[in-house]
Amino acid sequence: MRPSPSAEPRGRRLLVPQTSFLGDVVLTTPLLRALRARLRPAHLTVLVRPEAAALLAGHPDVDRVLVDDKRGRDRGVGGLVRMALRLRRERFDLAVSPHRSLRTALVLAAAGIPHRVGFRDGPGAALYHVRVPRDPRRHAVERNLALLGPFGGAPGAPRLSLAVDPEAARQVAALLPSGGGPLVGIAPGSVWATKRWTVDGFARVAAALAADGARCVILGGAEDRARAEAIRARSGGRAVVLAGRTDVAGLVALVDRLALLIGNDSAPMHVASARGVPVVAVFGATTPALGYGPWGGRAVVVEADLACRPCGRHGGRVCPRGTEDCLRLVRPEAVVAAARAMLAEAPRAGAVG
Repeated sequence: MRPSPSAEPRGRRLLVPQTSFLGDVVLTTPLLRALRARLRPAHLTVLVRPEAAALLAGHPDVDRVLVDDKRGRDRGVGGLVRMALRLRRERFDLAVSPHRSLRTALVLAAAGIPHRVGFRDGPGAALYHVRVPRDPRRHAVERNLALLGPFGGAPGAPRLSLAVDPEAARQVAALLPSGGGPLVGIAPGSVWATKRWTVDGFARVAAALAADGARCVILGGAEDRARAEAIRARSGGRAVVLAGRTDVAGLVALVDRLALLIGNDSAPMHVASARGVPVVAVFGATTPALGYGPWGGRAVVVEADLACRPCGRHGGRVCPRGTEDCLRLVRPEAVVAAARAMLAEAPRAGAVG
């Protein structure tokens, strides 16, 4: 069976599965906007992991968010079957999948969704009715938008978009340090160790910017708390640790208040881009050429020029060479200079806490 989605009538029930990392969900938002504009579905649902659900709460292009706890209660074959049955009950007409995993392809097929569009190079490609080429040379945003090809292409200029929850914004406002200097966020975390710039590097940046009058806050989840405390201590106490004090909705609200975000190749970088916040991004084991660099807006990437980079699509748990040169050789002075240049430009509206 090979139906032509381009011939599908408008007004159907559409599912977009993206059960990868938080940053990948943010990078999917231009696809959601384009699908809404091009297909005008009666109902657009996004399937995500539990931690990502808050990212899309209140999103203007999303009618409903479903959760696939594939690493928890929905793991394994039993979880796959239960998720497929749940999706079957939703009676989706069309699925457009930016997620290339075999599990996702199996779930969509087992759910009996009659029209499924996915990438040609995914491990479950044979389970899609229409398979779209994925150009590895393009940014992830552009690769995702290629899924609109069967429907006539993506309308308009793509941009990331996330909504700010009003209650989360009120809670975050109470956490911010007082003062009139620009609010600078430092995001030192990442799932992958070879993406995490050094504690000393971030500490030196925080100390230098605080000396300039900036109010520095360290962002992240509970898993980043120890690292954040170490950065605060080495900076001479020149930063406020907010890591572990906000949930995902709070992270979005906090990033929205910043004049600048300084961080690794990780989700906060993409959240900042989605909220129009300038970014200084430190890239270690990965490179922007992989397609996951800052999208749109004002951004500077600081990195060490090494032949061994990138060492993998996501980086890794350990440096294959045992040197961590891609992180050690990024100079704090270069990050400070990039940050000062960003802050010297016209201040961002709403950046004062």
